[in-house]
Amino acid sequence: MELRQLKYFVKVAELCSFSESAKALNITQSTLSQQIKQLEEELDAVLLIRDNRHVKLTDVGLAFLPTAKKTLLEAGVCIDRIRDVKGLVSGTLNIGTTYTFSPILSDVLLQFIRKYPGVKVNIFCHPVDELMTMLGKQEVDLVFSYRPLEEYNDIESYSLFFNRLSAVMSDTHPMSNHRTMTLADLSRCQLALPSEGMQARSVFDEMISRGGNKFNVQIEVNDISLLLDLVASSHLVTLVSHATIKRGQSLVTIPIEGDGCQMDGCYHIKSGVYMKCAAREFIRTVNLEKELCLRKFDL
Repeated sequence: MELRQLKYFVKVAELCSFSESAKALNITQSTLSQQIKQLEEELDAVLLIRDNRHVKLTDVGLAFLPTAKKTLLEAGVCIDRIRDVKGLVSGTLNIGTTYTFSPILSDVLLQFIRKYPGVKVNIFCHPVDELMTMLGKQEVDLVFSYRPLEEYNDIESYSLFFNRLSAVMSDTHPMSNHRTMTLADLSRCQLALPSEGMQARSVFDEMISRGGNKFNVQIEVNDISLLLDLVASSHLVTLVSHATIKRGQSLVTIPIEGDGCQMDGCYHIKSGVYMKCAAREFIRTVNLEKELCLRKFDL
């Protein structure tokens, strides 16, 4: 039994198609079929039921799939540990981040890849619940986000900095001289909000669920850069963490009054699993940059 045979079997089980799996694995369909057949012969069991259109797992295949996935995962951990012993000269680091948190990581990422050019960094931007699922499956090594509104089993969360939801507007906006904003103030504004599911939006939706104000939401955007560009060139107002805004964007951030507007920056890891040396070093880099970030964003 070879690891590549397990990898091929898991891919076919996931996609339920030999042709699609062959494309994803960048091999020929005949090679894939041959390797799966050899695996079945060695196990003396049929793992897959094939017909002209579909591929299904047999009962044996269903029972074998979790073991195959676990074996591949453990093999990957062994490779990571060997690379760690050799030092950070190669390897891959998979980092998940929410859309609203991602601008904060840019400086740290650049510093990390300058120091460790041999480490390939993959960045995945998704809503926080999807990222936590990926972390639980160990598809990412770390997740950076604002503290979620709910707790996740087998996930450890550590605070990086304390922050809060803020109203963001152009420095030419009539309300740009306010020291704070209330929900009543926001009800008089034309709003451009992050899309539902994004963390800043979730915090805002939770806040307004307890009040009776009505809001004029004209635009919803799931891209923070586009959202801030729209706000900077208009009298629209958006709501994001204060730390999301960088200097030089012609934007003003004004804290929101009220309970429940806390947005603490955190990183998250899966409990009880081996942490790559690259992941530990990235966290160390973030912590070294924390004071700089705090000064940069006036937190």
